[in-house]
Amino acid sequence: MEIKNVTVIGAGIMGHGIAQVVAASGIPVVLNDISDEILQKGRAKIEASLERGIQKGKMDEAGKQAALERLTLDSSLENAVGQADLVVESASENLEIKKTIFQQLDQFCKPEAILATNTSQFSITEIASAVSTPERVVGMHWFNPPVTMKLIEIARGLATSDEVLETISGFARGLGKEIVVCKDSQGFISTRVLLALRLECYRLLEEGISTKEDIDKTLRLAFGHPMGQFELADFSGLDTELVACRAMADVFGDRFRPPQNLVQTVKAGRMGRKSGQGWFKY
Repeated sequence: MEIKNVTVIGAGIMGHGIAQVVAASGIPVVLNDISDEILQKGRAKIEASLERGIQKGKMDEAGKQAALERLTLDSSLENAVGQADLVVESASENLEIKKTIFQQLDQFCKPEAILATNTSQFSITEIASAVSTPERVVGMHWFNPPVTMKLIEIARGLATSDEVLETISGFARGLGKEIVVCKDSQGFISTRVLLALRLECYRLLEEGISTKEDIDKTLRLAFGHPMGQFELADFSGLDTELVACRAMADVFGDRFRPPQNLVQTVKAGRMGRKSGQGWFKY
């Protein structure tokens, strides 16, 4: 199956970035969210990102304009997905919200359309249970920011067909991305490994072993990480991370139980960069 038209659901930090990558690759993309205001903010961020690409010499003005011409905004989910060969759901990291969206996709999409979720942790099989044809549902986990991160993690649900897996893998490679493939297991590869590392960093802080600044410095200078885990957590959002920790703990037990310093930081409304303060102040 050839993917000629794509719809991305969710115009937030991940969704608008995914839409930009698809549009810049030459494929028409519809960006959908619940309001025109949110969509316009997403488009503005795409324009700003494309402009940075020009400044860095990665594209020219003609390339920017061509990418924007391939981008359509639509706040009606039914209209946005009607012609899509591939739908990439990138809504809030909430299982019930995702399942509700997939129930709607089951009604509105072409029967042959591939339905992908950008979840970083939830069961693909459970999300696929919301549709009548679960074989067309697959996990397509992008990394933040989608424009620069090279990896896409593809997770195969219990019913995901060989054809869908092959098509989505080829599509991702066609976007210039590298892929890894895994079975459907809570947290897949990346979130499971990342949270194990990050929670140990939090425990070092909670136990008074070191400061968050020196823990981050250790990861950067000893292990070559571009960002320390406290800084990276602020970038991705502490509220989202807390949800992921609790979901992982439900499956794997206390090793993923969120420490109190994370819980209290979120309770204080310190969600990271998006709220102006998390582990650090912005």
